[in-house]
Amino acid sequence: MPVSTSGEEDDVPLPVFSRRRHTIKTEDDDEYVAPKVSRKREEKEKNDSEDEIVLYSKRKRQSKDKGDKRRKLKKVKKETKVREGVKEKRVEKESKVKKEKKVKKESKESTMKKESKVKKESKVKKEIKLKKEEQIKEEVDLYKWWENQDDFDGEIKWHTLEHHGVIFPPEYKTLPKSVRLIYGGEPVSLPPAAEEVAGFFGAMIGTENAKNPVFQKNFFHDFIEVLKENGGCPEAEIKEFDKCDFSKMYAYFEKEREKKKALPPQERKRVRDERLKSEEKYKYCLLDGRKEQVGNFRIEPPGLFRGRGAHPKTGKLKRRVYPEQVSLNLGKSAPVPSPPRGHKWGEIRHDNTVAWLAMWRENISNSVKYVRFANNSTLKGVSDFKKFEKARALKNYIDAIRTDYRKKLKSRLMIERQIATATYLIDVFALRAGGEKSEDEADTVGCCSLRYEHVFLKPPNVVIFDFLGKDSVRFYQEVEVDMQVFKNLRIFKKEPKKPGDDLFDRLDPSILNKYFHSYLPGLTAKVFRTYNASKTMQEQLDLIPNKGTVNEKVVQFNAANREVAILCNHQRNVSKGFEAGVQKMNEKIEEMQWRKIRLKRILLQMEKKLKKKKGDYFVEIDELSKETEKEIVERVLENEKERDEKRYTREKQKLDWDKKKLSKEEYKQKSEALKEDRKKRAEKFKEKSKQLKAEARSHKYELKGSMTVEKIEKQVEKLEERITNTNLQRKDKEDNSTVALSTSKVNYIDPRLTVMFSKKFDVPIEKLFTKALREKFAWAIESADAEWRF
Repeated sequence: MPVSTSGEEDDVPLPVFSRRRHTIKTEDDDEYVAPKVSRKREEKEKNDSEDEIVLYSKRKRQSKDKGDKRRKLKKVKKETKVREGVKEKRVEKESKVKKEKKVKKESKESTMKKESKVKKESKVKKEIKLKKEEQIKEEVDLYKWWENQDDFDGEIKWHTLEHHGVIFPPEYKTLPKSVRLIYGGEPVSLPPAAEEVAGFFGAMIGTENAKNPVFQKNFFHDFIEVLKENGGCPEAEIKEFDKCDFSKMYAYFEKEREKKKALPPQERKRVRDERLKSEEKYKYCLLDGRKEQVGNFRIEPPGLFRGRGAHPKTGKLKRRVYPEQVSLNLGKSAPVPSPPRGHKWGEIRHDNTVAWLAMWRENISNSVKYVRFANNSTLKGVSDFKKFEKARALKNYIDAIRTDYRKKLKSRLMIERQIATATYLIDVFALRAGGEKSEDEADTVGCCSLRYEHVFLKPPNVVIFDFLGKDSVRFYQEVEVDMQVFKNLRIFKKEPKKPGDDLFDRLDPSILNKYFHSYLPGLTAKVFRTYNASKTMQEQLDLIPNKGTVNEKVVQFNAANREVAILCNHQRNVSKGFEAGVQKMNEKIEEMQWRKIRLKRILLQMEKKLKKKKGDYFVEIDELSKETEKEIVERVLENEKERDEKRYTREKQKLDWDKKKLSKEEYKQKSEALKEDRKKRAEKFKEKSKQLKAEARSHKYELKGSMTVEKIEKQVEKLEERITNTNLQRKDKEDNSTVALSTSKVNYIDPRLTVMFSKKFDVPIEKLFTKALREKFAWAIESADAEWRF
């Protein structure tokens, strides 16, 4: 779970969880040893004589007395058969070993390949087994709190809490002596702390942030401050940013980035595995004796603050956080985690009325940062559940609230008019409440903090809103409003008001929330947004017909989600790779169309009569021009050639990395085998290239014996399905290029609506929720059915 500021998330009451019952073994149970008695006689015997009972007990004691001849004979035959079977197996095994030895002598290279393949397969099987075991373990540990909702409103959030603290970023390692800051054309030496800050900027050369004058100014101010704190620069007095040259630092960091990129996959995996292993104990805590996942357990590393939009503090130094600044929260009986050597914790708390594990104050905006439980944890699940239930409860009060604020739109009291108008805007246009901002914060506004210049009026009742909302995302909408709301906004803008003045000068979020609380305790502007988002989603889903393929249903679901995102103004900029991504999809569709036409031509070559029987089926053959086909074939061949080269480079890097582990002979053999494989692939590619180009010219194809009309028609059908799906994906991508669907899906749409759609429309939940969301909303997946309503 990401670390959040103090105002972002209210603490949620913890339910009184029921204790798990375990069977307790007594001392007698441990010491008890079952007596050795004869087996229960299940065999049906004709003569239950005394002799047979004696014989049975004697055989149990392994006596040498003679038993029943018939039974003994059967036993002897069975044993002989077993011995013969063992002997046969041994002979087979020995002959197999001899054959393997012979094969080894005849082809060392072949055997090495087989062994590596076997090792690889066994390794994969082992990994799959471990993953399954971990999955089973996680499923066993899953606590279904939604089945135990006895008391979610209690002040106590936990009874026992144990965790391992937080991970601090590694200490700074100084740069090589050859990598220095250049000041006034001369290299200068810096104290390690100042060098680290200079390196932060040096690594960002060429980025939009580094070109920003505000970013440069803030960075240089903090850099000089750190430089002075640590004794300054011995060679020169650094005063001017323009005289600083970070090119050496930039070149060094670029080289390091390239080195990381060049690491072979197995080395990256090794580094990742080592990191995950070292972090393992921090990932989980014990909450009331249950293993629960922790959110972001890492302390943020030092760096330069970016901020969103035109943030006035962009470029300022985020200072390193030390254990002395960190407070830990855990149970009284829990062992206190050890701080890094030479340090101590700022404070140890035992507060079971809050839902955080660690906290510290950051220096940029002086806000508190928390380490909380992960999104899939019990407490976070309870918090989400309560949030959506509060929004559902609003439907019982919304009519009364709307009647009241519409009445107060004409109130003689200005404060009541402002409350009513603001409530209308929050209810109808899903505006955020908005609060006061200090001068050193980004100029983002909400409903209560709207200013004169943010609202334009066009008679008779059109209003244009234009302002920066949360995260500096522009809110621009031209909408029709209630006539009385339009009149009120005109009154609120009357002279002597001017640009810079508040529109709602008598109102702030606390006054507005007080009005909301008079109807429903805990009701806020955010609850209105959640209610309207979920209600809109329910209405949109009701319009979707239950027909079509799974992919078609997913596209329709995303279209419904998009309506909610637009309502909540969840916008995003078109990503840099968007155009390239769409182009790639277009090329993919073109290639699949060409493959389909190629197959249809083969069909006609096999049976010319088919064109008369299925005329429409073959129409598209004539629509593909020779020039277009030539371009597609060249692109297909170029892509294949590129894939082969990448494969060879990857294998070569892997072999070179493993060189130290191999003997000279082994390395030589593998290197030659790799070159031979490359040569064979090149020859194969050459043949294929020649064949495809000849086919594109003549439209004559080599017919193989395994080809049948039925088989080719099935291949055509599969390609058509793939083309349809890719077209749907492309449309979905284009439609949602400027809208952030995930924000509303995660925070504002009741997850039970998504689960309802999944179950009602037979769409796998994996198509709608990522793995992280399936874990976060496990309570919704378990509790909602196909008939659930918001």
